[in-house]
Amino acid sequence: MYTIRKCEETLAKAAQQGLVLGACHTYVGQEAIAATVCEELENHDLIFSTHRGHGHALAKGLEPYELISELFGKKTGCSKGRGGSMHLFKPEIGLMGTSGIVGPNILQSCGAGYSINLFDKNNVSISFFGDGAVNNGAFHEGLNMASIWKLPVIFICENNQFATEVPFSYSSGSKNVGIRGNNYGIEGYEIDGNDVFEIHKTIKLALKNAKEKKIPSLIECKTYRTRSHAEGMIDYTYRTKDEVNKWRRDKCPISMMENYFLEKRIFNDKEIKKIKDKIDQKITNAYKKAKEAPFPEKSTALDFVLSESPKKLNNNPHSSTSQKNMIQATHEVLDYEMKRNDKIFILGEGIGKRGGNFSTTLGLYKKYGQLRVCDTPICERGFVGLACGAAMSGARPVVDFMFIDFLNDAFGEIINQISKVHYMSSGKIKMPIIMRGCIGIGHSAATHHSGSYYSLYSHFPGLIVLVPSNAYDAKGLFATAINCDSPILFLEHREIIMNKVDVPDEQYQIPFGLANIVIEGNDLTIVALSRMLLIAKEVIYEMTNSNNYSIELIDPRSVSPMDYETILASVKKTGRLLIIDEEFEPCSIASQISAKLSDLAFDYLDAPIKTLNGAFSPTPYSPCLENEIIPDQAIIKKKIIDMLNE
Repeated sequence: MYTIRKCEETLAKAAQQGLVLGACHTYVGQEAIAATVCEELENHDLIFSTHRGHGHALAKGLEPYELISELFGKKTGCSKGRGGSMHLFKPEIGLMGTSGIVGPNILQSCGAGYSINLFDKNNVSISFFGDGAVNNGAFHEGLNMASIWKLPVIFICENNQFATEVPFSYSSGSKNVGIRGNNYGIEGYEIDGNDVFEIHKTIKLALKNAKEKKIPSLIECKTYRTRSHAEGMIDYTYRTKDEVNKWRRDKCPISMMENYFLEKRIFNDKEIKKIKDKIDQKITNAYKKAKEAPFPEKSTALDFVLSESPKKLNNNPHSSTSQKNMIQATHEVLDYEMKRNDKIFILGEGIGKRGGNFSTTLGLYKKYGQLRVCDTPICERGFVGLACGAAMSGARPVVDFMFIDFLNDAFGEIINQISKVHYMSSGKIKMPIIMRGCIGIGHSAATHHSGSYYSLYSHFPGLIVLVPSNAYDAKGLFATAINCDSPILFLEHREIIMNKVDVPDEQYQIPFGLANIVIEGNDLTIVALSRMLLIAKEVIYEMTNSNNYSIELIDPRSVSPMDYETILASVKKTGRLLIIDEEFEPCSIASQISAKLSDLAFDYLDAPIKTLNGAFSPTPYSPCLENEIIPDQAIIKKKIIDMLNE
């Protein structure tokens, strides 16, 4: 506890001196919780923490030098200067990360608990969070999943009375947290978070339940932070000095422990001073060393955005082929990989006995069991966040989300956690996760089942976004994805998933960022995605047969990364470029390709680059309206003729 206190006070002074480069959320006043809980943990037990995570990191075994270095932005920090105060990673000691966003660590700890069950281990996953998180949807979704799947997770709410500056007494209709465990059928406790002995007794019970019975627990530790929310913030607009001083005087966990030692004659004043002096010197040395440590090399700024691509297994299959659709082709990959890699499991609604809304997992539940083919509640943020934690702790989850419109409910988990963990941890934590499901307009599905959004997700570094147009590509790309340590968004257009083509029966891989030249030509380059590629292909065949046109058709296959080199080589030959994309035009993939090629191919263009996009509109229900908002054969044909005549 004193190590945490001294380190935090040192960091607070450093923040005043400008040495802490960003936010600094100290743990002063709450030390008893982290110190007592982590004292009972083993190295392989995992903790997931929040923005106020310095105390948890130190208690789990992080050296003060690594913590101080991180806040100083130095390469010797635990995240090599990529994380700062709110993003601390040291998986070697079970510190799986702290988060500047409230709530995700609750879900990630559930994912680690799922991995523990999957691997049949006997360790435990701990989630530390503040009282503000209990009003967040992640709290409900996390506790519910932990309950129904019997995850060895302990949820520890450090109720310090204020979420930033909003009192818990105001922000929550239920004034107690621990009792809420009863609502989920899990153990719930409400204890004094400044009383070491009460915490010790409770965490021992919770660990026994988690490790021996796989029963999760919720522990509310009532405590108080005696410094401001973050260093430099005004502290006395929402609480009084008298209130803060009363907690400092009467409820300081360190003073309470010292008094206990003295009363019980375990240590005398001189012995306590000797302990403190030793810690003081250690923190002083760590501070000086961190201050002198080098900053990261500028050349490393782009390191760890993605993991290394998987080694190629087979890029040129020669086996027999058979007619397969995209669902059948990817199902072959799933079955093959699950058989040889027991780290792979699938999550999604209705994917168990039913086999998925589109038969994506048909028969796999019977073959591999409930733990590896897991039906979920309707809680996309919850199970995507869980999948993130599972991937962080060594599993390889495949999230089957049906429609991308549903996945958008987990948007924050994807762009703030899944896409960034590998980078923030300086490559220490991999993120081998696939999120797969349908996109596209058709079937009178209306606006909540017709989105595509691949341009949106391709905007975020750390994500790979794949959009196959046929079963051959789907199988090869999916095989690469399932062996990749980076997060993958695998998007299949609903209107073409049942189209059959010849697909090799053996396993093979297609590299990401490698476009396919579907038709070769010399007069015009067309880049088209997913279903639009098939429509464009029909138009080109018709025009080639009836006229002397020579049109090159390119399928990007992946939109992030995008193969600009293949498109550029084609435009150098043809001098013209048309991009066809079902998504809305503003900020679309078509717009991006157009902007990029306007620069790269400027000297080779004989005419302006043109795009065809879906209308800037939500998707209507009626077929006559639905067909009106996306390019059809007639529109594509007219645009081609206009460009060739230009």
